Amino acid sequence: MAWLAAGEGYEIALVEGRVAARSAAGRTAGRQLKTLPKALKDHPEVDRLRRLAEWLDRHEAVCAAQVDSWMVSSLPVPTELLARVWPDEAWQSALRDVAVVGDDPDEVGFLRDATASGELKVVNLDGETVRLSPRTVTLPHPVLLPDLDDVRDFAAELGIVQRVEQIHRATWRKPAEIAATATEVRDYAGGVFPTRFSLAARATSLGYRVSGGYATCKVRDSGTGTEAAVWIGEPYYEDEMTTGALSWHDEDGRAVRLTEVGPVAWSEGMRMAAALYAGRKIEEGGDA
Repeated sequence: MAWLAAGEGYEIALVEGRVAARSAAGRTAGRQLKTLPKALKDHPEVDRLRRLAEWLDRHEAVCAAQVDSWMVSSLPVPTELLARVWPDEAWQSALRDVAVVGDDPDEVGFLRDATASGELKVVNLDGETVRLSPRTVTLPHPVLLPDLDDVRDFAAELGIVQRVEQIHRATWRKPAEIAATATEVRDYAGGVFPTRFSLAARATSLGYRVSGGYATCKVRDSGTGTEAAVWIGEPYYEDEMTTGALSWHDEDGRAVRLTEVGPVAWSEGMRMAAALYAGRKIEEGGDA
């Protein structure tokens, strides 16, 4: 970002997300200062840059959340859309090195570039950079990748670091044998929290929605909308609270039998339940 004049003898700019200043005159001209001078702290240009920095942080978070939503729901994303947003640094950060699948469901590649003409450049699992021009691509949830361990090993060899957790996202696969009428999983029930508020706060901090007595996350699995829900207690309950069972519901709010829960919905529901449970109160000398 260009340096802007701000007060006598100073220039300011956004550097790594914060307002920085440098001398504009004298022997130290052009040298960035370690801290913002007191004379600039209330300057209108400084305030404007701070508000811009806050907006950029929000924009970056929104971009990452949208890419995460595409991945969790395995929604087809128009290639033209990726090409349009790619020049935006926040979008590019969220999309770079995300695994994508085009017309061939068996061809997985890591996204490296999206050109104005709608062409994607990806590194395939043979280590070759190839160009793709499908009408749409999907950002597959890792539980849908048949050779996930191989993909992870290859990503490690390339030194890939994803802004949106995908390849190294924790996954759970549904057991082969489940009771035909079962509708709940209690693997992560019983985690003790000092108050219901602290449990709800943990859910919110992890990015989950709190609605009524539940922490929830929505997933589209094989074209069907499903909501995973973990019981966290009645609102305004102030005493000690424990995590409850995990269940899934369809778009009409009906409980879904475990045998009918799709692989992505299962994995994301278990991921939420495990993340909540991990914040439980551990008694001294008890199990970790």
